[in-house]
Amino acid sequence: MALLLAALRVLLGGFFALTGVAKLSAQISAPVSEQMKALFVQFAEVFPLKVFGYQPDPLSYQTAVGWLELLAGLLLVVGPPMLQEISNLLLILLMMGAIFTLASLNESLSIYIPAIVCLVFLLLLDVCQFSSQTKKVVRPTRRMTVNAFKESWK
Repeated sequence: MALLLAALRVLLGGFFALTGVAKLSAQISAPVSEQMKALFVQFAEVFPLKVFGYQPDPLSYQTAVGWLELLAGLLLVVGPPMLQEISNLLLILLMMGAIFTLASLNESLSIYIPAIVCLVFLLLLDVCQFSSQTKKVVRPTRRMTVNAFKESWK
């Protein structure tokens, strides 16, 4: 089970690190970079905090999401357990935001599928890590010394 969780963590972390790099650099693929810029213009229009008067610059929004994906993906792969949990939580929130954004844009269900699959795998990883940590809890036993045993009979 631990090997399966480690493999899932590496695959998810690698995926998010690569998508983060794709959002940050036009050198990987120029057409994908142009498509990302156009998408983030739409994403900025339906940004959740827009109701409070904040609408991000699309390029800054793309850069922030790219760095978040890159750093959280790398920490998910090579970080210590506490940072892996934090990066998993950040990626879960990011995927929930992506689903909200796609729902706000009234996109078709086929566009939602990658975000939903990533969210399910991140939640699965989180639940499995949590359940494996709770099994490792060692409760101290109360050793009865000879004096404590004698005192209990008095």
